[in-house]
Amino acid sequence: MKPEEIATTLTDLFGAEAVNAIAPGSWQIDTPNFRLLVLLSEEDNWVRVLLPIVPVAEAQPFLEQFLEANFDDTQEVRYALYEGVIWGVYQHHSGTLVSADLAQAIARLISLNQAGLDDVFNRMIETRIRQIIQAAKQQGQSLQTTMQTLERFYTEGLLGEMEQTQEAQEQVLAAWRRQLERLWDEI
Repeated sequence: MKPEEIATTLTDLFGAEAVNAIAPGSWQIDTPNFRLLVLLSEEDNWVRVLLPIVPVAEAQPFLEQFLEANFDDTQEVRYALYEGVIWGVYQHHSGTLVSADLAQAIARLISLNQAGLDDVFNRMIETRIRQIIQAAKQQGQSLQTTMQTLERFYTEGLLGEMEQTQEAQEQVLAAWRRQLERLWDEI
C-alpha cells in the first residue's frame, strides 16, 4: 500500500475529521474511545498500527495471559509492551498489504482495546478453575463435593467479600457451578 492508499483506507474507516496526518507516513486517529497510530517505516516498506490497551501497572498480574493470547487468540495482531503500556500492534510489509487486510487488523486491534483486561482476566480465571478441578480430582472428590467445599468457603468467609449479600453470594456460587460443570469432564 502506498501512503495515499493508507490515508484513504483510514478516512473510509473513521471519517476525515478523525484522521490526522501527524507527519509524512504517520497518522493518528482520535475517537472518543481510543487513539490509534499508523506509522510507515522510513523506507515506506513496513506499516505498523498501534493502539494502547492498558497501563502495564494494571496488566502486571496478567502478563502470562497476554503472552498466551499472542500464541492462541490474537491472530494477525499482537500484544506488546513499551514505555509502561500494553499495546495492540499490527505490522505488515507495505508492498503486499491490501486495504481489506488493514481494515481487518484495525478492527481486531479495536476489539482488543475494547476488551481491555476482560479476556486475559477470564483466561486467568479459567486456568485457576482448571487447577481447582485437578486438585479436587486428585483428592478423589466429585463435582458435588467440590461445589459443597466452595459453598462452605463462602459461608465461612474464606472466599467472597465480607459485605457480600446472600443474593450476590448465590449468583457467584451459580457462576462457580456453571464453570465447574463446563470444565469438569475436560480435566
